[in-house]
Amino acid sequence: MVAAGGALGAPARKLVGQWAGQWVPVPYSTFIINVTGSLLLGLTLGVLSDRLPRSRVWRLGIAIGFLGAYTTFSSFEYDALRLIQTGHPWQAVAYLTSSVCAGFAAIWVGNLVGHRL
Repeated sequence: MVAAGGALGAPARKLVGQWAGQWVPVPYSTFIINVTGSLLLGLTLGVLSDRLPRSRVWRLGIAIGFLGAYTTFSSFEYDALRLIQTGHPWQAVAYLTSSVCAGFAAIWVGNLVGHRL
């Protein structure tokens, strides 16, 4: 299930990155991927814990496989490094801070919604 989820999550990440890249530059396309991934993880785990509390297979496939391949923590870190290396340290700080805060807010909202569905 992890491999199958990852096989779907990686191309989904590429497609969303390309789509977002039409409107926003890197690192903001990575930001969109990480925040939507956090929202989906919170939503998924909220729904699964209420509806399928013993379904470890689905959690592995969706949470670890799909969303693990979809989200981009290493890209997120690299994008922040590139901002610093290109002379934009304050943008890097803003990017890192907003990514962590927005990601946390998204996982919280997703989990709340997931428990209510």
